Amino acid sequence: MLKVNRDDERPIWQQLLDQAIHNITTGKWPPGELLLPSRELALLVGVSRSTIQIVYEELFSRGYTVTSRRGGTRVSDWTYMTSFTKDVKPQGPVTPELPLLNAAVGHLHSWFRGKDYRSVEIDFSPHEPYLDEQFQKNWRQSFLQASTETDLASWAYGNAYGFVPLREQIQRYLSLERGIHVHIDQIILTSGAQHSIDLIAQALLSEGETVSVEDPGFPAAWMAMKYRRMNVVPVPVDEYGLQVEHIHPQSKLAYVTPSHQCAVGVIMSEPRRQQLLHMAAQHQFWIVEDDYDSEFRYRGDPLPTLFSQQPQNTLYMMSFSKMIAPGIRISAIIGPKEAICQLAQVHELTYRHLPIMEQLTLAHFIEHGHFMRHMRRVRNVYRRRHEAMTKAILATGLGERFKLSGVETGLHMLLEAEDSFDEEAVTNQALEKGIRVYPLSTYCLESDRKGWVLGFAKVDEAAIKEGIYRLAEMLL
Repeated sequence: MLKVNRDDERPIWQQLLDQAIHNITTGKWPPGELLLPSRELALLVGVSRSTIQIVYEELFSRGYTVTSRRGGTRVSDWTYMTSFTKDVKPQGPVTPELPLLNAAVGHLHSWFRGKDYRSVEIDFSPHEPYLDEQFQKNWRQSFLQASTETDLASWAYGNAYGFVPLREQIQRYLSLERGIHVHIDQIILTSGAQHSIDLIAQALLSEGETVSVEDPGFPAAWMAMKYRRMNVVPVPVDEYGLQVEHIHPQSKLAYVTPSHQCAVGVIMSEPRRQQLLHMAAQHQFWIVEDDYDSEFRYRGDPLPTLFSQQPQNTLYMMSFSKMIAPGIRISAIIGPKEAICQLAQVHELTYRHLPIMEQLTLAHFIEHGHFMRHMRRVRNVYRRRHEAMTKAILATGLGERFKLSGVETGLHMLLEAEDSFDEEAVTNQALEKGIRVYPLSTYCLESDRKGWVLGFAKVDEAAIKEGIYRLAEMLL
């Protein structure tokens, strides 16, 4: 018999439904059992007939009962033994082993934070930009104003290319600051560099095709390509950048960071640039130009892009992670219309579109001048910290014992050691002294080059000097 508990806060029909389901699932009401007519059960329980009718309708809609005009309502013929014995525990499907994924994620963690991640006094992280309260204040202001000004249409399913006003702001920025003049349909927004690379692999490459990447280089690039079942071929990097002559002849894509090489920090020389452009045109492969921090240059203006010289087979990547903050998670790919259209189709199928609020806020942030003021402010910060880093390295004598490179552009530089140097031991010793440095080996695919990639964006001048002097005490 069903019972009503007047002290229970749940609706009466919910109480009765739960009891009925319990009776069925435990076998108290076996399959085929005829339930009382709703009018009769209502009188027995002391509730209205409509309440019982709701319970019966729910039981039927959830498949617990079947009904017929002459046969009434009966418990459906289903397996009610849902409980397990103490010796037999329920198990779900076995998670497949994905050694390629596990190894890649492990490497990414090691590259990004180090094998031994602990709190340290001085972290020479090359991955994170400088952030301050002024940025947070301006971003909050843009967020609130964008929220107020937006209309209901903005909350519908969005454009797979990205929010149009934001792409227009990026289009204007690229034209004024980077000399890149494109139509808005040549821009697609993504949620970061890794998303961009993954999208390119899905849309423009076929499984098993060959791609060439810098070595040392950006680990996330080759790992994303490998995970998409590409044949990844490492290409050595020297003081002039990518050694173009070593690009695999069957390559369908070459990934490069020409304005500030991701690990070594060098700038690709003009002869190498022209050699790469000529080879790409001759063999018809894609150039992916990752221009992740070229806006921060300490000797003259930013260098011309490969895209501006050969836009027909170059995909230009930019990211607001380094320019503003990693948490924004908005990047862009700029390329030929046909290629960007194909990227947008894959994006629409797999991701649909980016979250609208971040796009609205960033569009407002750029349009109302906060972005350019932020860039001017952080450039001054980076210039001071860059100077403090180079001075400390030279003053301590580290520049004589190790090779210093990558000092013209960007937010990190390389202190390179001989190949026989015990890089791991020094990395661990630095941790013991409260300093985190980033070994070059984690940026290497096959290369055996050794050293430390030292970022200075998040370390103030005093901490930079202290950290470099502690390193010098260990290394000299």
